[in-house]
Amino acid sequence: MDFDFSEEEQAISGLTRQILEDKVTHEHLRAMSKAGENFDRDLWKSLAETGVLSASISEQHGGADLGFLSVTAVLELVGEFAAPVPVLETIVMGAMPIGHFGTDDQKAEFLPKVASGECILTAALVLGNTVTVTDNKLSGFVDFVPYGLESDLMLVPTDEGVYLVETSSNGVSLTSRETTSEHAQAAITLENVASERLGSASTEEVIKWIRLRTDSGICSLLAGACQASLNLAADYTKVRQQFDRAIATFQAVSQRAGDAYIDTEAVRLTSRQAAWHISAGRSAVEQVAIARWWAAEAGFRVVHAATHLHGGVGVDRDYPLHRYFLMARQLELTLGNSEEQLVILGDLIANQA
Repeated sequence: MDFDFSEEEQAISGLTRQILEDKVTHEHLRAMSKAGENFDRDLWKSLAETGVLSASISEQHGGADLGFLSVTAVLELVGEFAAPVPVLETIVMGAMPIGHFGTDDQKAEFLPKVASGECILTAALVLGNTVTVTDNKLSGFVDFVPYGLESDLMLVPTDEGVYLVETSSNGVSLTSRETTSEHAQAAITLENVASERLGSASTEEVIKWIRLRTDSGICSLLAGACQASLNLAADYTKVRQQFDRAIATFQAVSQRAGDAYIDTEAVRLTSRQAAWHISAGRSAVEQVAIARWWAAEAGFRVVHAATHLHGGVGVDRDYPLHRYFLMARQLELTLGNSEEQLVILGDLIANQA
């Protein structure tokens, strides 16, 4: 199995890197943070205009139909640059489920808008949400919806199926929720909100499908965050002097950095393996659980090691490393921690015995 990206996926990756290098500087992110902004609309527009957002969308609806691996190629770079754009939410949690489960009319209405950058999507996947349906009108409460404050359309699971809710609809109330990464999420109250069911598949089928790909996408984000943290640590330890020599030459420092390098490669390899299985249409539950375990456990080890190697500089909010530490900490626990992945793997082993 070859987990390297194809020529088309490499082209999308190269284009995305070019855009992010130009627009997502440390100074720009610091200015956004001070202004309390969570979403870079100018960057989003550029990703849409260059075809990055439409890479995985079908040609019929304005995309390139490159599949799931093209999305993970982009997500690795979103993680590496800590780019404040909802690629995971809009593409993986929104557009791809609509493309797979939606009716022809739903696909025709929303997918071209995603491809052009006009429509921001998200999904309410946190357990414990309670939403009821009466005559295609939704009432209830969903919490911690990522990019819920900025989204135009939200996928909401109910006992009757998954529904498409336009956040501008009458009866939708949004409240900001603070998070570890400082990217505010939304608590959303629904009161008799007119909505449409996503296709005819059951809630369990849709949510299982979305969560598998969302978990894989989280691993790709963390692979990028680990790489960026490792790069910062390498650059810093080469210029930081103690006893008239760079601290990178100290054995303890090089060993810590070496361990972080191995962890980073493990996160990257397992995340790409999981994404490859999904993209190839193979069963990927085991591969995603393995990747999520590595992303949660090793991902946190990498950002922690990078912070340790920086000393006091590592916890300075005027230095970029803190973004990756906070990102890794939040993603580590999003939709379940590493222990839950071990339970999944244990069940798989038991069922195979």
